[in-house]
Amino acid sequence: MKWRIWLLSFGITLACVLVFGFASTQVYYNSSIDDSKKFLRVYMNFYNDDITADEAGARDFSAMLGGARVTFMDGRGNVLADSLAGENAENHADRTEVRQAISDGEGFAVRGSSTLGQNMTYYCKSVGYDLLVRIAVFTDSDWNIFAHILPTVASFAVVMVALCVVLAFLATRFIITPVKQLAEEAAGNNTVSTAYPELEPVAEILNGRNRDIKRQISEIRLEKELAEKAKESKDEFISNVTHEMNTPLTSIHGYAELLDAGGMTAQQQKTAYKTILAQSERLTNLIACIINYSEIDSDELPSYEVDFSALAKETLCALKPEADKRNIVINEHIDDNVIIMSRHERLSRIFGNLVRNAVRYNKDGGSVTVTLTVRGLTVEDTGVGISQENLDKVFSRFFTVDKSHNGKNGGFGLGLAVVKKICRKSGWEISVESKLGEGSKFTVRF
Repeated sequence: MKWRIWLLSFGITLACVLVFGFASTQVYYNSSIDDSKKFLRVYMNFYNDDITADEAGARDFSAMLGGARVTFMDGRGNVLADSLAGENAENHADRTEVRQAISDGEGFAVRGSSTLGQNMTYYCKSVGYDLLVRIAVFTDSDWNIFAHILPTVASFAVVMVALCVVLAFLATRFIITPVKQLAEEAAGNNTVSTAYPELEPVAEILNGRNRDIKRQISEIRLEKELAEKAKESKDEFISNVTHEMNTPLTSIHGYAELLDAGGMTAQQQKTAYKTILAQSERLTNLIACIINYSEIDSDELPSYEVDFSALAKETLCALKPEADKRNIVINEHIDDNVIIMSRHERLSRIFGNLVRNAVRYNKDGGSVTVTLTVRGLTVEDTGVGISQENLDKVFSRFFTVDKSHNGKNGGFGLGLAVVKKICRKSGWEISVESKLGEGSKFTVRF
């Protein structure tokens, strides 16, 4: 980078010197042309009627002007005489200065002389009836002027380049050193800072990069941990599913064998049929729960506004008969018009699972308190509660307070796992507070 700065500075300096040289050449060239025009007007003042318009007169007038070229022409531009020996007597009416003199009385032009091979400034003036006098002096071309000043420009360029090198060295030192310090600090994954306002955006970028690296490392570490846990969870899931399915399958198989063997009374057969039907329904419900739980991750349907207040009240009405059987009182504190961006089926699963569990795992004659506001949902019961060692497992798949897996409550342990997964997918937070034997309180914060 240092060499790039030096080369860039050198190139800019050299380009500036060349531009300055060309610009100076043009200024000097234009100035010399203007001076030549002034001199030619002064020279023309020396012309008088005593000077004859022939070769001798042209040479005498040229000598009087210090060797300037003198040409006499008639009013139509035909050459009458020229101070330069051997000049062809041709018509010069097409020359710029002659054309202007014929029309306006005088004219100037600068061009290369085909006779002499050099640039000349021409001044032509009408001095009387049917007589034009033209005076011309040598003028350096812009390239000749540039060639003359080139040594000066070269010397100036050397000085400028030397100065440029010194300034570039100082500039790179003052610019690169702070940047290098930032890079060294950032390489150690430290938070970098700078006293230079111009480098603050760079410091922010480096700090952002370090934060991203730390976050990525943390994510990689977390992914590894989730992969040693995913395997454990998979094994546990297979074990739990196998156990949950084994119970109804065993019952169905056993009663089917008894029916096939015969010898059962009519009442025993009726009991066997009811058991087979009940266990088949339980097995069907288990499969449906597993499918529903798995489909949550792949559900990418858009959210819409749901009237959670109306949904909650409808669900409580549907669950009231089940609560009344056990004399469980449901206290509701539901604000009106609680509108949530979600889906009807998602909110129905969350609310239904929480309230249904509060009724199922409650004590006879207990109570359930439901509170719903725009900030969140709370479901509190006076039931069996959850021990402290099981609080972190309550949202795990197939975890149930009833350890029998075929107990009186009939749950599979997937309800709260579904609630947790929907909340996480929706960006909500769910928590639980509980004391064994005193009840539980589940809170969802929107």
